[in-house]
Amino acid sequence: MGQFLNLTVLVTVLVLTMVGTAYSGSFNEEFDLTWGDHRGKIFSGGKMLSLSLDRVSGSGFKSKKEYLFGRIDMQLKLVAGNSAGTVTAYYLSSEGPTHDEIDFEFLGNETGKPYVLHTNVFAQGKGNREQQFYLWFDPTKNFHTYSLVWRPQHIIFMVDNVPIRVFNNAEQLGVPFPKKQPMRIYSSLWNADDWATRGGLVKTDWSKAPFTAYYRGFNAAACTVSSGSSFCDPKFRSTFANGESQVANELNAYGRRRLRWVQKYFMIYDYCSDVKRFPQGFPPECRRSRV
Repeated sequence: MGQFLNLTVLVTVLVLTMVGTAYSGSFNEEFDLTWGDHRGKIFSGGKMLSLSLDRVSGSGFKSKKEYLFGRIDMQLKLVAGNSAGTVTAYYLSSEGPTHDEIDFEFLGNETGKPYVLHTNVFAQGKGNREQQFYLWFDPTKNFHTYSLVWRPQHIIFMVDNVPIRVFNNAEQLGVPFPKKQPMRIYSSLWNADDWATRGGLVKTDWSKAPFTAYYRGFNAAACTVSSGSSFCDPKFRSTFANGESQVANELNAYGRRRLRWVQKYFMIYDYCSDVKRFPQGFPPECRRSRV
């Protein structure tokens, strides 16, 4: 743990003093296909990536770099048609039993029925902080941008630059927050028909395989960590230098209205409202879950 604390201090100093660039290279340069054999493909000169799932296996990739704070953007076009039973996961994660993780998971559905966007935050190995949403568009027709803004003050989940969820740092309430462990970007397409669609009632229709999701437009304005060294995008340096003003710029009055709009009309589950799950009282961070 001490090494992670020292790393955080190192990053803070470097963010204030170093000049870097935004990372928007090709998928060949930024990612490794990690499993699934030929089911993961990089094409169009490294500008596009696809993952596929069939009865034998799914597929996945991860970033070559590790990140410690920043904004990560990725454009996805999800599995079209009958995607019931499939899950397309796109997330940040460290490793080990006390890992941190920030999740987007897209739960497939029957043709004509909406995807469920499942979000979660893990800190020191503990998750169970789920919020779920319907989207206000068909995510299979076109590419849409899904963003994670990770700062010491908060984590913002965004869809097409619209904030849908804010997870605030509540360490003063004794709630762990992901801020010491560098994380890689991961994505995978896999079969989860034991739970993904209507609690597992709807199974994957393998006659529709292969199922394919597409990626493009990766961009990271972030700090990367490699072999004890850190390099930070200058756009992100104000994270530490201008803390609260930077937070206000990310989630201004218009952004807060959009956040309330999404949570009013498109949120379908919030652990902070689940009385049956928490009969003895909600987790302490729920006191600060609204913006």
